[in-house]
Amino acid sequence: MKTVPRGSSFWRDLRRWLTPGLGIKRWLLLVLLGDMLLGLGVAVAVLNFYRTTPETWWLPLLSTASLRFLPRWVRAVIFGGAGVALLMWGLWGLGRSLLAPFLRRDRSMVSALAEYRRRERGPHIVAIGGGHGLSAVLRGMKHHTHNLTAVVTVADDGGSSGRLRRSLGILPPGDIRNCLAALSDDEALLTQLFQYRFAEDGGELGGHAFGNLFISALTALTGSFAEAIAESGRVLAVHGRVLPATLRQVHLAAEVELPHQASAVRVVGESRIPETAGRIRRVWLEPEQPPAFPQAIQAILAADMVVVGPGSLFTSILPNLLVPDIAAALRATRALRVFVCNVATQPGETDGFSCQDHLAALEKHVRGRLFDIVLINNTFEGALPPHSSWVHLEEGELPYPFHAAPLNDPSQPGRHHPRLLAQTLIHLLERRTGPLQ
Repeated sequence: MKTVPRGSSFWRDLRRWLTPGLGIKRWLLLVLLGDMLLGLGVAVAVLNFYRTTPETWWLPLLSTASLRFLPRWVRAVIFGGAGVALLMWGLWGLGRSLLAPFLRRDRSMVSALAEYRRRERGPHIVAIGGGHGLSAVLRGMKHHTHNLTAVVTVADDGGSSGRLRRSLGILPPGDIRNCLAALSDDEALLTQLFQYRFAEDGGELGGHAFGNLFISALTALTGSFAEAIAESGRVLAVHGRVLPATLRQVHLAAEVELPHQASAVRVVGESRIPETAGRIRRVWLEPEQPPAFPQAIQAILAADMVVVGPGSLFTSILPNLLVPDIAAALRATRALRVFVCNVATQPGETDGFSCQDHLAALEKHVRGRLFDIVLINNTFEGALPPHSSWVHLEEGELPYPFHAAPLNDPSQPGRHHPRLLAQTLIHLLERRTGPLQ
């Protein structure tokens, strides 16, 4: 087993305690001042006792223990140094004991504190979307900042979410559950429990995710879907917020052009749209123009960066932007607005789409300039799922500036790698604002 020299870690960690921004030095100085005053009070009491007490056999021992035979400056250095050393040792041990349940064994206390402070001061970032794409953004960005807000579509009507929506009349919790799990600091047992899905042959619970049931129960207890999401975040120790785009019960409808037919059909239901063979002409919400959740608007307007995508273009991204106030806030914000184009096409939604086709569909549904830059993947390695193809940037003019980078996940070539995506987004933000602390 390789051993690390004591000095290489101990002294480095000791110096890091004095790093600006940890919020430690002010309290350390306060403790030192209190300890000095306490010591001064004890010294005055001992000195007074020594002068007023008749000579006994133990007073010479007290005089010797106080090192009065040494010069005063030597005694000051000895006692002061020993006091500071014992104080620091005691504070370190106390802090270690208090934080032991929350520290990983491979990280020092100062490293954990420095990392927490860095993320606490991180940029305010809003991610808009749904499904696995939004979870990838959050899973990567949580390592850079705690100031994360996810704005999630509530048009889902399939699977466990759809069943709960129909039986209990609540908003669909599935995408929100995935976002909470992605934001969780420790994706261990509790998060795995939140994501656990009962087997399909499990009777009435078959196919349900435990987290969906948990959010549904909290909605009944609190009387508020938004409060249920907030409480679920506290249970999972989430740093950040997950907000629904609207609290109105909405359904996604689409006009689908069927093959070999001149007319189009109307399809209602987020889960049914990709299953309908044909090309999607347009989508809309029913009822139209639902009011936005106010906290989502506030988050977009106060953000340093707003990320739209990746995700299913028609069933995850556009349902958010079809809430008029969400689109208006996206146009009005001073944040850096980034559209993350999908790595691969999605069967039933974007077959054969290029990057320009994604942007054209967005601008057809939501008019006006929405983005400052488009982020696209430029690595095309690995086997894609059946009926999918890589999304390329076609030759010709792009309506927005673009940045190309390697973004796909080698283990899942059709999806974004959370760490690579987050690093690239932070790089784009730093190009605009300067290096982040």
